[in-house]
Order: sequence, then structure tokens, then C-alpha cells
Amino acid sequence: MPIVPSPRTRRALPLIDLAPVADDLLRDALAGLTRPARTLPCKYFYDDLGSDLFDQICALPEYYPTRTELAISRQHAAEMATACGPHVRLLELGSGSSTKTRVLLDHLRSPAAYLPVDIARDFLRASADAIAAEYPDLPVQPVCADFTGPLAHHLANHHTLSARRTIVYFPGSTIGNFPDPDAVALLTNIAALLGDHGGLLIGVDLRKDIAILERAYNDSQGVTAAFNKNLLVRLNRELAADFAVEQFTHHAHYDREFGRIEMQLISRRRQAVHIAGQRIEFREGEPIVTEHSHKYTLAGFAALAAAAGLHVRQVWTDREQLFSVQYLTPA
Repeated sequence: MPIVPSPRTRRALPLIDLAPVADDLLRDALAGLTRPARTLPCKYFYDDLGSDLFDQICALPEYYPTRTELAISRQHAAEMATACGPHVRLLELGSGSSTKTRVLLDHLRSPAAYLPVDIARDFLRASADAIAAEYPDLPVQPVCADFTGPLAHHLANHHTLSARRTIVYFPGSTIGNFPDPDAVALLTNIAALLGDHGGLLIGVDLRKDIAILERAYNDSQGVTAAFNKNLLVRLNRELAADFAVEQFTHHAHYDREFGRIEMQLISRRRQAVHIAGQRIEFREGEPIVTEHSHKYTLAGFAALAAAAGLHVRQVWTDREQLFSVQYLTPA
């Protein structure tokens, strides 16, 4: 769980609330569940419990991305900070508990402001307050938002975003959750935040042995399964749906054709679920796809970035080339 500062410690600036409303969740859930191939958007994993469960996943022995990216960041933080430059405004997408951010903040030269962006409001506030308490000279402005939207438009008039160079920090290889066209659209939105002189520091997961990948998403302790099923718990709580959560099982496998992990919730039996007056029937063994996690080659990601008008300037990897952190600028 994130550290909650005491009332006497310095707190973050008031939260900018651009979070999706419940109608968005209902619309997206029905759109995904009423199509022939059932889906649910992975962005809705991250309510407060989901964010906490994901932090637990990051500490699991099978889940290599977090510890590998953190090790890369610790080894090369000074080089990353040099690439970013001094006096930057650091805007982090999908900030979570901001563990890796601290490594970067410790090396940045006189950062002007830190803006963590996350969709889990209470979790975000607590994490932002913890950063503000640890870095008392740094203005911390939390932004509750779905970062897949055009943030540049929404944040243009906020003083923490005015007259400073922006570095967008996007760790964790969250970019891999999007199919290529959507990834290009997201990178294009990020490029709009950068202007002519900003930069993007991004975590990019790399292709590797399939056994390593599948273990990472099917952990022995069942935390990933709980994280996946919490999506149904959220629909029951917020939309008054009636999923029998125990009648769905977690499954993740690597799709060789698309180079990605596909995470699913599979119906254990023939059953029906009701959401907002709609009846949705599931066959035994029918999956709901809840997440894709694409894995890249270095050349493949560079081509994806180029389609969004971004150029890869530097790449840092671990010795086994499991993961990479990359610095990009507008082309």
C-alpha cells in the first residue's frame, strides 16, 4: 500500500480531476461484452484495490518487468537525467505508487514540477502526498485521468504545465497494452504534450522466451488471477452487475502471431449475466479478453514510434535484454 503522510507533512497540490464518469464504464463494458468476441478494457483494472493488487504483482518472483526496469533505471539514472535535462516538468502516465519515479527524481537537476497521472483517485492522492512529503521543494500536482485521451488539451491552462519543458515518463511497458494503431494514437497524444523540445522516457518490454512470459502472467500465488477477477468485482459494485466471479477462471497465454500475452477470464459453465437491464449469455469455456501485452523488438518499437512522429534517441537494457527503457524526442 502507498505511504499516507501524516497531517503535518507537506501534501500535494489539489488534484486535477478528469476521471471518467460511471457512464463511461457502463458504455465500455457493454460495448465489449455484447460483441461476438467478448472484451473488457484493461484501463478499468485500476480501481483502488486493483492498483494495490498490481503493486503486489510487481513484487512477485515470476514478474520480471518491474524489477528489471527498476534495475535498469538505477544503473542508468544519471544518463537518463542528463537526456531529460534540467528544470523539466515531469509528467508520469499511469503513476501508481511511483516507485521507479523516485529513482529518476533523485537524479534530475532542479525539476520544476511533478505531475502523476492515474485513474485510481484515492490511490493517486495518497501516492502524490507521499512524493510531496519526500521532496518538499518539488511542486506535486496529481491528475486523475484516463491518459489515453488528449491530455494536452485538458491540461493546457493549468499553471503547472505553463512555460516549462515537459518530460513524459511512461514506465512499465503499458504501451504494450494497445494494438499498434492505438499505440500510435497514444504516442501521438504524448507527442502533443512534448511540444518541440520535450522528451518521452518510456519502458518497453522485449520479446523473450515464451516460458518466462507465461510464468509472469500466471503467478503461483494467484495474485494476477485476483487482479484479473477484480474487474468483474468492480462491474458488480459500480454497475450493479451480477457476475458470479467464482465461475470465471484466469488464464494468460502468449500469442505467437501477434507477439503478445493475452489475458482472459474464462466462463466455467454456461451462464447469464445482467448489466443495466441487458442479459449477456456465456458458453462454457467462452473467454472475456481483458488485456493484451505486446512485446517488441527494438527495431519494431522504433518503427511504431516513428509512425507517431517520435525518434528513439537512447536505449538502455539489462544484460539479458528482457526489458528496455528508451528516450524519445519529436522527430
